[in-house]
Amino acid sequence: MYRQPVLKNRRTLLERAEKFISDVYFTDCNLRGRLYGDSCPLESLASFLSSKRIPFTEAAKQNFAPHKVGDTFGPTWWTCWFKVSLKIPESWRGKEVHLLWESDGEAMVWRDGQPVQGLTKEGEKTSYILSECLKDEEPHSITLYVEVACNGLFGAGQGSMIAAPDPNRKFSVQKAQLVVFNRDVQEVLTDFEMLVDIVKELGEGEQRGYQALFTVNEMVNLCDPSDPRSFSKARSLAHSFFSQRNGESQHTAHAMGHCHIDSAWLWPYEETIRKCGRSWVTVIRLMEKNPEFVFTCSQAQQFQWVQSWYPGLFSQIQDYVKKGRFIPVGGTWVEMDGNLPSGESMVRQFLEGQRFFNHEFGIVCKEFWLPDTFGYSAQLPQIMQGSGVSNFLTQKLSWNLVNTFPHNTFFWEGLDGSKVLTHFPPGNSYEMKGKVEDLVKTVKNNKDKGRANHSAVLFGFGDGGGGPTQLMLDRLERVQDTDGLPKVQASTPDKLFSQLRADSALLCTWTGELFLELHNGTYTTQAQIKRGNRRCETLLHDIEIAGSLALCRDGTFQYPAEQLQKLWRLLLLNQFHDVIPGSCIEMVVEDALRYYEDIQSDGAKLLKEACGALGSKGNAAGVFNSLPWERQEVIQIQDGAGEPAVGILCVSFQADGSVLMENGILKMVINKDGTLASLHLINANREAISNGCHGNQFVMFDDVPLYWDAWDVMDYHLQTRKPVLEVVQPIHVVSSGGLRSSVSFTLRISDKSTIKQEIVMDAMCPYIKFNTEVQWAESHKFLKVEFPVRVRSPNATYEIQFGHLQRPTHRNTSWDWARFEVWGHKWADLSEHNFGVALLNDCKYGYSVHENTMTLSLLRAPKAPDANADMGTHHFTYAIMPHAGSFQEASVIQSAYNLNFPLRSIQCSPNTIPWSAFSVSSAAIILETIKQAEDRKRALVLRLYESHGSSVTTTLCTTLPVREAWHCDLLERHDPTQPAHMTSEGITLTFSPFQIVSLLLIL
Repeated sequence: MYRQPVLKNRRTLLERAEKFISDVYFTDCNLRGRLYGDSCPLESLASFLSSKRIPFTEAAKQNFAPHKVGDTFGPTWWTCWFKVSLKIPESWRGKEVHLLWESDGEAMVWRDGQPVQGLTKEGEKTSYILSECLKDEEPHSITLYVEVACNGLFGAGQGSMIAAPDPNRKFSVQKAQLVVFNRDVQEVLTDFEMLVDIVKELGEGEQRGYQALFTVNEMVNLCDPSDPRSFSKARSLAHSFFSQRNGESQHTAHAMGHCHIDSAWLWPYEETIRKCGRSWVTVIRLMEKNPEFVFTCSQAQQFQWVQSWYPGLFSQIQDYVKKGRFIPVGGTWVEMDGNLPSGESMVRQFLEGQRFFNHEFGIVCKEFWLPDTFGYSAQLPQIMQGSGVSNFLTQKLSWNLVNTFPHNTFFWEGLDGSKVLTHFPPGNSYEMKGKVEDLVKTVKNNKDKGRANHSAVLFGFGDGGGGPTQLMLDRLERVQDTDGLPKVQASTPDKLFSQLRADSALLCTWTGELFLELHNGTYTTQAQIKRGNRRCETLLHDIEIAGSLALCRDGTFQYPAEQLQKLWRLLLLNQFHDVIPGSCIEMVVEDALRYYEDIQSDGAKLLKEACGALGSKGNAAGVFNSLPWERQEVIQIQDGAGEPAVGILCVSFQADGSVLMENGILKMVINKDGTLASLHLINANREAISNGCHGNQFVMFDDVPLYWDAWDVMDYHLQTRKPVLEVVQPIHVVSSGGLRSSVSFTLRISDKSTIKQEIVMDAMCPYIKFNTEVQWAESHKFLKVEFPVRVRSPNATYEIQFGHLQRPTHRNTSWDWARFEVWGHKWADLSEHNFGVALLNDCKYGYSVHENTMTLSLLRAPKAPDANADMGTHHFTYAIMPHAGSFQEASVIQSAYNLNFPLRSIQCSPNTIPWSAFSVSSAAIILETIKQAEDRKRALVLRLYESHGSSVTTTLCTTLPVREAWHCDLLERHDPTQPAHMTSEGITLTFSPFQIVSLLLIL
């Protein structure tokens, strides 16, 4: 039939097609208005409200009261269970029948005692399919249960997503009815949507865009919404367009379903368990209907939760894992923060994660999956390789505030030279929707055009869960090979990385850390969580060493492997990338602090038992040192021996009210307000404090970011610096003489906040300790302490996991000044030739060294998502350590360990002889970990690393009865071709700079 040609008015034709499928305009006559056919009310709807998250078996026994659509329930974090009785009309034979359910909150449908479908408006899942084609033999009278959590996909923020939750929010069901779903209408709608999006995304300059425009316009001409018989003609036009193929060189998008679920964030841990259940059961339903669909899923902790709470679902997941369609990825216990956990904690993330995946699914993950973490340590490549991982996927650096990261596919080289193949999906998202926009972005944003022609497209609702939908799959199916768009194939991480590696000859290499130029405030926010993490890492370290040595000394001692695994898993859980950074709601903070208390309480008992076995249970006092070097710190031991011998400490008041303190190594002058007028390294005859300046200067900053309150501190905060000057109690002597002297003072920050500090000098100790207590009740303020030092260097050094790295002290380039606030672990150092100053701490992570001023970040006061973040009393210790020579020669690394790992007093028998289990001949080598092997009871695993940045051959000496020694990887898999070299003097080991070495010792 001849049609009058239309003018090339792009706007009118495009808008015509958009209105034809709109869910807002002209729904009385357009195609969208025909999506549902007949409807039928439920036979009955009843509800039961619970303040707790209870299992189905308990909920089904409750008394359900009649409920009307529109009635409200709540409040926030409660659960409303609905009993749904329905009867499908017999006249609907042959029709597709859905339960249409639209409610606030997140819902799970239960049928015959099993979870069958997740529902949430925010995740575009508002119906449960009762029958795809109703048959007489199918049940028509059905009872379902719908479990509705009183929170949304993103919690219940009051006024904005990241605001503190509204505790009194009310929820309702807006729709609950049976409907006939017109699948043929949905199929045509999807064709229309994809063509409309091609028109919009390819733009006016593309011939292919105009082809899509005229195709979709002709489809409107052919399609009569009231006559389903017309649909096939419209669909035929769409099919012809979609079937026009690409050339051989077109980019390939590897489509993988994904559902990033934060293990806690704007909702508590316990709600995450249900998010996993809702999301993953929906994935299983999709897999049943879509044989090509592949889903990637990380975090062993979440699998373990589902295994415990939803065993039937977990069994189905295991079946699909065997089929290669439900793919565990990442290899870690949780998607942890990439900056703050210790090196050993990162190893344990992989150890626990990989062992769980191997035990439950028979796999070891080859890729590290960390799409949403706030930066990535330069030691991660080595830790990955040691854990069986050779590939890495993330996208978070696309969030950089200042500089655009130059690659999407590249080799990432770590601190020791280890390399892993790394991919940042160019679409800059881990929760795409299968839309044309996602595919166009993937090609357009690829920064490695000509080097890499394959990219990941991760689709599915994420962060709060939800996952993929049937519509997303249908979208991608239509454009598998469509001219003008990249090729799309259902893929797996292994296929993607195999293809990238095969074509990797031209890929570039990025060396060093992957620093996120955003979220720098997470190094400091929620200081109690940071303190709990460091203290628990220290405690578990000591328990394992004491337990390992007790195992060798006491034949009756049982190494507490199961208890330690439980405690480690709690610690690893709290290292999730919205918990340890402090970017979570108050409920999560409370959970995290309770977990730390549990670790401390249970761990203290384990340590006491192990030390008891070491000391042979006597009534004399002894000392347990968990570090492999001699130490001289002051420790108070009540052994009836009277006062210790007087040291060479000197404390005296000066005429101006300042205090002079000296210990044979350092001489210090402290002003009345607690600042340091002078800090002198006696033997080197060097002053550490810069001329005309004061050390230990507390400073306050206004701290109002652009949006991400708990996450961000912006560079402009540095312009608001105000010293804390008001003295409440001037400096006075607390103790003097003996082996320790100290002075104390109190400052007022504001009418709500104070600082009380004790400055401690121990005999013959190379550093000065600052034991600090802060009463903190501020709003959007940032507290730091400054040490302007008499050192000039273009770079400062910061401890990271199993090593250290340098960052500039200047702001020459945008890459330099974007690092105005950086992270480090136990120490940072600023050195010139033959002299330097180190700043140590026991629970802080945020630093800044600009020119010659060393700054430690102490406390923040954000108000979202936790309105009470950091309010209250804080205790922490930092230390200043001037030194001659390099920080390596001056034992800064060992001093920082000493500050963090206390000598522990133990009870032992009077005739106990001092003994050492291990020593290392080189000061560059740190013996970090001693633990029982995972799979052998009479075997130990030792972890050592090179800490100076040097190539070293050393001897590990031990007094333990070692029969064999083998090199092993971080998963404790030993290589039978690599026995360790044992001599009469010990085990000879060779290290390259920052290399991690693990040994398996058979006793």
